[in-house]
Parts: sequence; structure tokens; C-alpha cells
Amino acid sequence: MADKIRIMLVEDHQVVRQGLEALLSTTEDLEVVGSVGDGVEAISRFRSLLPDITLIDLQLPRQGGVETIRQIRAEFPQARFIVLTTYDGDEDIYRALQAGARAYLLKGIPLEDLITTIHAVQNGKLHIPAPVAEKLAERLSGQELTARELNVLERIVAGRANKEISTDLSISEATVKTHINSLLGKLGVADRTQAATIAIQRGLVSHR
Repeated sequence: MADKIRIMLVEDHQVVRQGLEALLSTTEDLEVVGSVGDGVEAISRFRSLLPDITLIDLQLPRQGGVETIRQIRAEFPQARFIVLTTYDGDEDIYRALQAGARAYLLKGIPLEDLITTIHAVQNGKLHIPAPVAEKLAERLSGQELTARELNVLERIVAGRANKEISTDLSISEATVKTHINSLLGKLGVADRTQAATIAIQRGLVSHR
């Protein structure tokens, strides 16, 4: 029999992690060699285990999944990652794939689909399910927010008023208003409340 595909799990919920390990261990050619609960630990464990495939969530303690992928791939360019998460915002998808993830799956998918994806990625393929691909296409066709507009948007989500944003970013209130008008237009919304809702849905700002 061919060598087993060695898998590392990076997931902060212990029950989910144990469930995944139990499910994957029922497949003859898969072996879970490591299981960790946060992004920082994932880096050190990756170095010692050198798994074939890493299944990783996006929202992790100490360091998020995207940054963890980025750091590991900077050291190990051939590292293969599959994102397995509940977050389906187009910005989440874009950032994960940009960091080097080879597949993006949503939790709750059938086990057969997960196993198929693991084999596809092990064989050097990308695997993006149709609903995820559609959201990614929306992201790529839309207007990108500038770094400053994202700074302003983060503070809108946090409920800060224009004057507070002005103080935070050391810019005038008039400039804050200009950035807000611009980002409202790019997001296709009419007001701050809608902007905040869209920002969270799309993953433009941190979930935590």
C-alpha cells in the first residue's frame, strides 16, 4: 500500500478537532499526525512534523489562520493548506488563497468531499467549490478599499464617531467624511450601519 497522507489539524475547538481526527482516521490512506489549537503552536509543530496536508481554521487564538499559512509557507514553500472554516466572506476567501491555501471549504461539508479535496490537494491541485468560487469572483470584480478606508471602516464597525476616528487616525473630520463617502460607494451601501454589516459579512474586518 502507498504511504499514507500525513495530516495536521489546526482548530481551536477541541471537540471539532477530535471529531475530525476520528473521521479522517476511518480512511485507510489518511493519517492525522498532529493536532493543535492555535496558530503560533501550529508553526512549531509544522516544523517538527512536516505534514503533507494541513487542515486549518481561520479564526484561531494568538494568531489567525491566514498569517499562520503565510509564515509557514515563507519557510516551507511546498506546504499544502486546506482551509476548513465557518467563515465564507469573500475577503476571508481572498486572503486565505492569497496566503497560499490550496482549498477553501466550509465546515459541515460531507466527509467524502473533504477526503476528495485532501487527495486533490495532495496531487498538487487547487480545489475551490462553486459557491466559494462565486464569492471570490465577486471580490475580484469589486473595487478594493485603500488601507486608510479599511482603517476608517474598522472604526465604524467598532461604533466610533467621526470625531473619534479623526483623533485615532490623526486626520481631519473632513478627511474622515471623504473616506466614508468613498468606502460607502465602493461597498454599494447607503449608510454606516449597512457598511458595518457588509464589512462583517465579507470579512473585511476582524471577526474578533
